[in-house]
Amino acid sequence: MAPVGAGGRGRGINHVRPLDYHAPAAPASVTPGFGPSASDGGGFSRSARGRRPPIEMKSYVATPQNRQRDWYVVDAQGRTLGRLATQIAETLRGKRKPEYTPHCDTGDFVVVVNAAKIKVTGSKLNDKLYHRHSGYPGGLRSRTLGEMLERRPEEVIRKAVKGMLPRNRLARQQLRKLKVYAGAEHPHEAQKPQQMEVDD
Repeated sequence: MAPVGAGGRGRGINHVRPLDYHAPAAPASVTPGFGPSASDGGGFSRSARGRRPPIEMKSYVATPQNRQRDWYVVDAQGRTLGRLATQIAETLRGKRKPEYTPHCDTGDFVVVVNAAKIKVTGSKLNDKLYHRHSGYPGGLRSRTLGEMLERRPEEVIRKAVKGMLPRNRLARQQLRKLKVYAGAEHPHEAQKPQQMEVDD
């Protein structure tokens, strides 16, 4: 059969299928034991060997509706700053729980007391510096760790924990669950906080 519009000099030419064109082949037969069964309306049939279709496993994902957040208290007296901050950050994120979900806040509240009696190793009291800037030219101010423990001991632990959390909105939300106090008293007795286990 000649193509339609052959005199159009290559424009608007509609080609016809060749005479030896064959339709696609029919699908192969289904594996015995897993194919549709006429008796149950097209479902999976069980063969004589007892084979079954694979079972789907579902992963648990925590949501704000089914999460559980507890309160813990930890005494910072005599504790090393870095080791304590690492375990506090894990508790705030919920990484100690089996239902930990990265995109959901499943962590617990942590109350830290005696923040002024934290311990550091080496000569960090004089060598470690904390910087801040007023925003004006020449407005850089620096303080040593020893000066920070005298003026604002709560900020020492808060900044250490903040540096061990991710840099995103979820981490800023988790950091609000950290309550740090310089002395041995705290106003969270109504929450009945439990003693947090801390490894030295």
